[in-house]
Amino acid sequence: MIIEAAQRTNTVAEYYFSTKLREIEQLRRQGKKVLNLGIGNPDLMPSENVIQEIRNQSHLEGSNGYQSYTGLQELREAFAAWYQKYFSVKLNPNGEILPLMGSKEGIMHVSMAFLNPGDGVLVPNPGYPAYGAVTRLVGAQPMEYNLKLENGWLPDFNKLEEMDLTGVKLMWVNYPHMPTGTQATEELFGKLVDFAKRKSILICNDNPYSFILNDQPLSILSVEGAKDVAIELNSLSKSHNMAGFRIGMVAGDSEYLNHILKIKSNMDSGMYKPIQLAAVKALQNPPCWYDSINDEYKERRKLAASLFNSLGLEYDDKQAGLFLWGRIPFDFFDSYAFSDCLLKNYSLFITPGSIFGSNGSRYTRISLCSSREVFKEAISRINQIIELNKSEVKLCG
Repeated sequence: MIIEAAQRTNTVAEYYFSTKLREIEQLRRQGKKVLNLGIGNPDLMPSENVIQEIRNQSHLEGSNGYQSYTGLQELREAFAAWYQKYFSVKLNPNGEILPLMGSKEGIMHVSMAFLNPGDGVLVPNPGYPAYGAVTRLVGAQPMEYNLKLENGWLPDFNKLEEMDLTGVKLMWVNYPHMPTGTQATEELFGKLVDFAKRKSILICNDNPYSFILNDQPLSILSVEGAKDVAIELNSLSKSHNMAGFRIGMVAGDSEYLNHILKIKSNMDSGMYKPIQLAAVKALQNPPCWYDSINDEYKERRKLAASLFNSLGLEYDDKQAGLFLWGRIPFDFFDSYAFSDCLLKNYSLFITPGSIFGSNGSRYTRISLCSSREVFKEAISRINQIIELNKSEVKLCG
């Protein structure tokens, strides 16, 4: 006898990358050298002081015990200092910062803390798939708002005003934007805060990409009065090459965070102390450390752009963040067909934009989380085929 699963499991599918990684692994077992340029999994190392702190702390008695649900005081203070230094945002470490096991965990906690079944949630299209998936898992209703090239991949506030927002309680935003690489502006955040106040909506800005190929980190909490209607997620996964450490945070008014803590404290028992103390070291890194990481990403982005050029893709060279977003050739039906073509014919995987929403169907996303050698190999594979088919350049046939 098979026990029937909860109905909520019918509201979502398995995460796209979960299934794609299995497919790639199967191809590799068959002897194909698949180059994976699709997933934002940082391959660069954290700073040496981070690694050393884990070594030092893991040997100390008491380090292996349960920790506070609100994180170490040292970690909250380090996050507060980081926000003050780089975002000019003053946060009280005793109430306005809540460390998380990664910001993806925070998407679930925020949704469970504020959404009732049937509540409306504004989610970006294109945008991170977890926003819509978690919304459905908690029984709320995702309502897409369009982000389009002609509007600079920014919310169209005239269109938002025309929407029936009855019952809408939460709005997800994500700038610098994934997958398009659009940067935040003070004007954008000001408009969002004003919109949220007039519509009585809680804004949650998911902000993990501010330090990657971006000279002006911004936080929505820097807007006057933002804490009344906005909270912000952040993470060390991308900015500090600590994805597997699972260190993130949510910041905002203490009343909002207390509701989130009610959920969080019933779902985990704190983070490993040495990892929290290592995160403190990471947050104290000087600006030159970020510069060194970005120097490498700049070189990789040049190679990613070269690959896009070989593939005939159009892109904006002013993108921020860990990816490059480009428009696919029009002789492909959609981005899934384009991605499958590259995987089948060149053993090269890049992400179809369709997984981020219908407005991504003509786009694809390449990750900068591979070495320059891998990019050069991908470019070589594509150019060799083009050289062989000069009379009629076809990626797939």
